[in-house]
Amino acid sequence: MEGSGKKSLLALVTGAPIGCLGGLIGLGGAEFRLPVLVGLFRYTARQAVAFNLAVSLVTLISSLIFRLPKIAISDLVKDIPIILAFIAGGMVGAYSGANYSKHLSERALEKVILVLLVGIGVLLLVESFHPIVSGGIPMALPVAIIVGVIFGICIGVVSSLLGVAGGELIIPTLILVFGLDIKIAGTASILISLPTVLIGIIRHGSNGAYKQRSELKDLVLPMGIGSIIGSFIGGMLIGYVSSSLLKLVLGAILIASAVKMFKKYRTREIP
Repeated sequence: MEGSGKKSLLALVTGAPIGCLGGLIGLGGAEFRLPVLVGLFRYTARQAVAFNLAVSLVTLISSLIFRLPKIAISDLVKDIPIILAFIAGGMVGAYSGANYSKHLSERALEKVILVLLVGIGVLLLVESFHPIVSGGIPMALPVAIIVGVIFGICIGVVSSLLGVAGGELIIPTLILVFGLDIKIAGTASILISLPTVLIGIIRHGSNGAYKQRSELKDLVLPMGIGSIIGSFIGGMLIGYVSSSLLKLVLGAILIASAVKMFKKYRTREIP
């Protein structure tokens, strides 16, 4: 990509529709940004993951600002122990995932990302046919906290390896396992994701992912702005689009684009 101005414009233009898709589904759209960062912007898998985390942070903060006025904080209070357990586990998982990715070869990291992206695509497909409705699994609070930490660790690892906030995994887990209301689960997911993403960014940064500050200005900032605009538009369009159909289509698109992207990527020389 030649010229910082062109890169910034393209980042803004691509960030908006991805943010719109995320807003329609109730996610940050990071899983759809990753193929774009590799396939269109020609970043390596390792670079794409790091920049995806940075854009996810911008998107999460804006989403939290949009959501907080619309919910009663008191609704979150009874679920604070579970949320804190997820946060603790997520931070450990994000730290471990970023550290682990440093020791993976570019080719190995690429394969891990491909599997995870396809897995998320399959999850969207399944969810399109069987919407999540659950009262949760009955368990004592100490057990629930331990389970929350374990799930948090696993999701934190995925978040750090993919550069995503992890909402596509956190929300179903909070609903199916812990019985949270879907609206509360969405807000709780953002609260859980923020420290997890921050840890991932810090660890990737210590690995040298953000040495070129110009990339933050030319890519992360405009793509983040585009994501914010898009997510706002997507939220406004929710009432006009079938959620089940959207998840079905987007799940198929995610799987196809991930496979196509990494099939093309494997043909390139990796230093």
